[in-house]
Amino acid sequence: MNKIVQLQDLGYKDYKETWEYQEALFKEVLDTKIKNRREDAGLETENHFLFVEHPHVYTLGKSGDISNLLISEEKLAAINATYYKINRGGDITYHGPGQIVGYPILDLENFFTDIHKYLRFLEEMVILTLAEYGLKAVRSEGETGVWLDVGTPFARKICALGVRASRWVTMHGFALNVNANLGYFDHMIPCGIKGKAVTSLHVELGKTEVDMDEVKEKLLKHFTVLFSAEMVKK
Repeated sequence: MNKIVQLQDLGYKDYKETWEYQEALFKEVLDTKIKNRREDAGLETENHFLFVEHPHVYTLGKSGDISNLLISEEKLAAINATYYKINRGGDITYHGPGQIVGYPILDLENFFTDIHKYLRFLEEMVILTLAEYGLKAVRSEGETGVWLDVGTPFARKICALGVRASRWVTMHGFALNVNANLGYFDHMIPCGIKGKAVTSLHVELGKTEVDMDEVKEKLLKHFTVLFSAEMVKK
């Protein structure tokens, strides 16, 4: 089993361009698995982890409801945002500047074959990272992602998750609000859940800005421990 994960930080990159790159990596891993099963080739499948920061964009999962996007195409253009319907699970999500987006493209057969466990590990990675900033983040029963003050009138989401998997190969991933402009969340019903607020790390810490690279380092530290992985820069 190959537990080496190739890390790439794509910087600030268009959503569609990044999605197409994800799809290409995803297909490469799947093609290797298919070849192994057909020809008993014994080839190792690769694992990837992409960091990226997107321009303003709203994405709707395959089971999502477009009515959860609260503005028209004309209004999207006015706020310099785009919209895509995509092939991950979940409902509507926003990505934008000040948000750390992570796309693990893993062959889970190199780690464990359990999608539920995979999602919980991604959440745990974020929970442990936020704990280093003095925040007690938790899961919310029946709602994927990471939250603060669950069970109170002040419950708010700080990280969204949405993944796709085929033959145990994953794509898409998580979006952690670090220095996000929360005004953009007003144009949607986050993940289709009404009455729930959204927050960002810089707001919770009372800072103008949080060091994004520092947060990424903490996320990777916890990822490698949880997945017993070795991270190498590509």
